[in-house]
Amino acid sequence: MTPGRRLYLDKQSPAIFKSLNATAIQVRAQATELGLGRRLLELVNIRVSQLNGCGYCLQLHTARALAEGETTHRLSVLSVWRETELFDAKERAALMLAEGATLVAGERIGDTDYAWIESVLTADEISVLSWAAITINAFNRVSILSRHRVPVQSPAVTADAG
Repeated sequence: MTPGRRLYLDKQSPAIFKSLNATAIQVRAQATELGLGRRLLELVNIRVSQLNGCGYCLQLHTARALAEGETTHRLSVLSVWRETELFDAKERAALMLAEGATLVAGERIGDTDYAWIESVLTADEISVLSWAAITINAFNRVSILSRHRVPVQSPAVTADAG
């Protein structure tokens, strides 16, 4: 390896990465069964990637969100979603869960906020959206530790990897 480069964990241990990818595919399948759209999952992926500072995943999931009909206007204010009225209750609950799954060393989701989440989402939706956040957190860490470079061109939007 050259200075500044890191071992690509996904390439070094492809079977483990394949298992992580299989988890993401299962999360999407269950979300689809519950009627949660891919656009909502991409909002979760983007918000978690913003919090973790994962440029590779931000570019990938922003492209996927746009392909699913998300707007640049909403994406431009996603990091301050609480300060806008652009996100509906289900999206806000999902984003709150995403932040709670990511910022585990900081402020936790309080009982009042969690009760509100339960009033908006079913138990199955809470579970699958939490798994979505957990999974993208894992992908972020693989990319950050591997120092995956952000491609100069937007990547092709594919169905796998997160």
